[in-house]
Amino acid sequence: MKPDFETVWQRLRGHQGEEFKTKTGLPFSYKISGDIFWPSRTNYNIAKSDFAKAFELLPIAGPGEINELVRGPAYVWAVLHDRRIM
Repeated sequence: MKPDFETVWQRLRGHQGEEFKTKTGLPFSYKISGDIFWPSRTNYNIAKSDFAKAFELLPIAGPGEINELVRGPAYVWAVLHDRRIM
């Protein structure tokens, strides 16, 4: 059974600074400020609402499935498919 989204967002907050990997194996970490997710490999941010949109569609085979739906699909997919978060 899938947890509710707020539980998942709190888990994301709890794992800031840890290493995650994209589907292609690129390592990254992130920080969260308010409702904004900041991945270490980019200069742009991703809104909490983008994670909520993708969360509703889980499971997702890969970031290409959410490419048109969210900003930073590789990062969104990676954290939402990590066992520490889900």
